[in-house]
Amino acid sequence: MRLLIIEDEQAIREQLCEYYRKQNFVIDAAEDGEEGSYFAMEFDYDIAIIDIGLPKKDGITIIKEIRAANKKYPVLVLTARGNWQDKVSGLEAGADDYLVKPFHTEELRARTNALIRRSTGNASPTLNFDPIQIDTSAKSVSVDGKSIELTSFEYNTLEYLALHAGEPISKTELTEHLYHQDYERDSNVIEVFVGRLRKKLDPANTLKPIKTVRGQGYRFYVDN
Repeated sequence: MRLLIIEDEQAIREQLCEYYRKQNFVIDAAEDGEEGSYFAMEFDYDIAIIDIGLPKKDGITIIKEIRAANKKYPVLVLTARGNWQDKVSGLEAGADDYLVKPFHTEELRARTNALIRRSTGNASPTLNFDPIQIDTSAKSVSVDGKSIELTSFEYNTLEYLALHAGEPISKTELTEHLYHQDYERDSNVIEVFVGRLRKKLDPANTLKPIKTVRGQGYRFYVDN
């Protein structure tokens, strides 16, 4: 998943970056509103975490710009302002949720997970494609009730494809949303992960859950 963090407090920004990198997110981070606005307009994200009180350009303005540009990715507002007016301002600008500082990273993670799922039409943390089940909270996968061991890269690939089930996803999109810069120039990496997933999820080659769409990439679909 690709995440945008716009936060001017260095300690909080670094804390968030470290935490989400451990969760295998690809991160763009900005320390002021102008830089954050550039990232927000230039790239597509799975979610953005934006502080309201930013130098150079405030978070409310950035959120309004995001929605005016018809960008659909969810936005979670971080704010030290606890009064209800600021919360309402963020939501009315187009934010999807908010969290008041100080916060627990576990709660923030749960909220970002929920927003990502809802943005793709999945309210439950468990994605059920019988006989394949993907628990996005526990980061686990089972087939016919049996747990399947995946590496973090394999899991990330599968989760992204499953969250966009039925859609063709290009190698470029997978790379940009899931893997850091050192993978970007080698499309063979994606092919390797997809090949491993196919063998682990469908060793008998009967389900064919990850299909190659010529000229477009891959599509996750299980025909029940």
